[in-house]
Amino acid sequence: MASGIRLRIIRLTYSEALTNKELAERLDRDPATTLHHVRKLVDTGFLEALPPRRGTRGAKEIPYRSTGLSWHLDSRDRGIDQAIFEAYLAEIADVGFDEVQQTRLVVQVPDEQITEFETRLMELVDDFMSRPVDPEAKRTAIYLSKYPSR
Repeated sequence: MASGIRLRIIRLTYSEALTNKELAERLDRDPATTLHHVRKLVDTGFLEALPPRRGTRGAKEIPYRSTGLSWHLDSRDRGIDQAIFEAYLAEIADVGFDEVQQTRLVVQVPDEQITEFETRLMELVDDFMSRPVDPEAKRTAIYLSKYPSR
């Protein structure tokens, strides 16, 4: 999973099933390279293949959808933290900085309250993650990073 492109594929297929060709177009990647990543994601349970459908020219296409397994990735797993950041930077490059709302905040939380702080942040994320997906709703991406401020 330590691949920014794989994380982007998972994100793209979260609320919309996409074929390998559609993924390659959205990621501006070669379809063969994208298919390699799609197959790995299917093999590891992060994507599921849906029933085949006919494309615009009658060719058989297989749409893929995220299984939600990626919600449970641990950023302490080898390489995943760098892949998350890589995916974030690529997504920002795609939309452009004019579309990004950014802020930087340094908080001073006593050691005995840091677990509560982290838990409450994750509860908010988990709450929105567990809600039904509205396919008509505008997609919003969030990148959250916590680190010691020196």
